[in-house]
Amino acid sequence: MTDAADTTPRAPAWKRYLTLALLAAAFIAFFAAGGGKYISLDSLAENRTALADWTAANPLKAGAAYILLYIISTAASLPIGTVLTLAGGFVFGTLVGGSLTVIGATIGATILFLAARNAFADFFRDKVGAALGKMREGFEENAFSYILALRLAPVFPFFVMNVAPALAGASLKSFVAATALGIIPGTFVFASVGAGLDAVFAKGGEPDLGVIFEGKVILPLVLLALLSLAPILYKKFTGKRLDKSAKQ
Repeated sequence: MTDAADTTPRAPAWKRYLTLALLAAAFIAFFAAGGGKYISLDSLAENRTALADWTAANPLKAGAAYILLYIISTAASLPIGTVLTLAGGFVFGTLVGGSLTVIGATIGATILFLAARNAFADFFRDKVGAALGKMREGFEENAFSYILALRLAPVFPFFVMNVAPALAGASLKSFVAATALGIIPGTFVFASVGAGLDAVFAKGGEPDLGVIFEGKVILPLVLLALLSLAPILYKKFTGKRLDKSAKQ
């Protein structure tokens, strides 16, 4: 019997690749326009007073503009996430800035996830071999735990973790939930550093981002990542015990 999914006509290729093409165009345009000069710590230091004044006068517009900018930068995989997160903490404070960042980053990551899934998921599903097929099935079954662990302890670049789950067959629900939860700790660490930038800039200094990689920050994130894998380990352990009991 033929699956219903197999009889569903695929969208034309140009439609499936359109979003990715637009995101790629945004990525190229950012560098062509010298975007790195305008969105940097140096630029933030130079314009901090004007930015703070405008935000104070237009808090809702500033918050919406920040979320939109973060959505675009994340979806297009622009290399400005760290600066934006620090800027969010600087402008809005740790709590509000961190919260706005989580919203923008999650939405932007979801856009890229959907774009990659629409463009390439069918190809990867059809082409993977038996071994990779089993790995894909395992990822599909435990997508939330895997994504959450990798978000908490970011071993891979952020944009990789937006695309890879789409190709591995993760559900949209698992991706969004794990992404939103997983980026919270790291985001608020960066936002808290950003909240203290004004004093650093006033002294003509540069922020010490090394604090983010200190053991007191990294260790809890690693432990949380390991804890998020507990359901998978439990399932595998209890599954093996059940298999042994059935054979006896």
